[in-house]
Amino acid sequence: MTQLPVRRFQKLYERILLSQWFSLLLGWVVVVLFPSALHYGFDGFRVMTYGQHSAFWINTGLYIISFAVLRRMLYSFPGGRSLWLVLSHVFAIFAIGIFASLFLRIQVSRMVLMLSGFIALLWFTFEHRLYNRYRQCKLAVIQKGFALQLLDLGDNVDIRPLEGLDLGHYRYDGVVADFRAMNADEERFLTQCALQGIPVYNAKDVYESFTGRVKIDYMSENNIGSLLPSRTVENFKTLFDLTIILLTLPLTLLICLITAICIRAESPGPVIYSQTRIGKGNRPFTIYKFRSMRCDGETSQQFADEDDPRVTRVGRFLRKTRIDELPQLWNVFKGDMSLIGPRPEQPSFVKSFDQKIPFYSYRHIVKPGISGWAQVRHGYAANANETQVKIEHDFFYIKNYSITLDIFIALLTLRTVLSGFGAR
Repeated sequence: MTQLPVRRFQKLYERILLSQWFSLLLGWVVVVLFPSALHYGFDGFRVMTYGQHSAFWINTGLYIISFAVLRRMLYSFPGGRSLWLVLSHVFAIFAIGIFASLFLRIQVSRMVLMLSGFIALLWFTFEHRLYNRYRQCKLAVIQKGFALQLLDLGDNVDIRPLEGLDLGHYRYDGVVADFRAMNADEERFLTQCALQGIPVYNAKDVYESFTGRVKIDYMSENNIGSLLPSRTVENFKTLFDLTIILLTLPLTLLICLITAICIRAESPGPVIYSQTRIGKGNRPFTIYKFRSMRCDGETSQQFADEDDPRVTRVGRFLRKTRIDELPQLWNVFKGDMSLIGPRPEQPSFVKSFDQKIPFYSYRHIVKPGISGWAQVRHGYAANANETQVKIEHDFFYIKNYSITLDIFIALLTLRTVLSGFGAR
């Protein structure tokens, strides 16, 4: 389930000013038409050269792609309304467009392309802030059952708990309730809301939409069969993983060589550390990482603390930047892992968590990944309670298993690497 739409603006001028078509047209004027007019002058449109024509239409295409992808991907998943993601996405699209025109030797005005790209960054920044201010979802919540957990969603949504069965004079994007905890009067109230055109949502669906987590408590609450991943997506992911590995191999090997030299220079011991993990279908496999700790003999399997004294200085940098995970590209090449998926755990942890957390092993229905939804949304788990939260993120990933979500996670992974979020 994607983030809920804003539906309370039903007046004609609101529907026009806040519509995607108006936003698309206004943005095209600012990002494409204005830079062209600024560079050529309005009279120049009548005598545009071939290169100027090319720049105009290339800019139009890049802007439309940026607009469509931002709406489709960045605003479809929890955490998508990030200014960093918006800027990086727009920059990447225009940069690819400019370099493609150079590579294909298209006769084009590069000054106009770069000017339009710069203005696009400013425009989408402005639109992002405006969107977050006026398009935040506002929901009325009946305070019973699971719906009580929605009161702690934070800044993602405007939650208004209802004191009685009356919406008053407020306009809402929907009414939320725990359908299993409703009495007859509350069911009649929800029916009247639906008849008046006000959407009615199940509390668990809303929770999933805004947190990126699927609550797993009892078998009766979950349709496990519906969470089976698509085989077509699995096959495409395998092809995509291998393509990315081969394209980035020269850079990867260089980074690995430098990393190996730094590890051996700081402390004695092997450069590569191997460990048994549990993969798809609960099958064990050997995972490879750059060693980030001192070699002090056999160590017990345990969570790494934030200031773990076993971690070396080089190792701390490798963990923060996730460079220590690079040898796992060999696991991806072998087919044990994917670039994106739930992180694989050690057998002892899996056995322990399987006894404490319902449906824990269901996360092994897909290949584990080097990065994943739980890593970019939650970070490192240091105990069983935090692992429960990570499992809920993993179930969300499996339920929404798609190439689009993988690309979204890849963008968040880049931010995570640059910021060091969740590293231990």
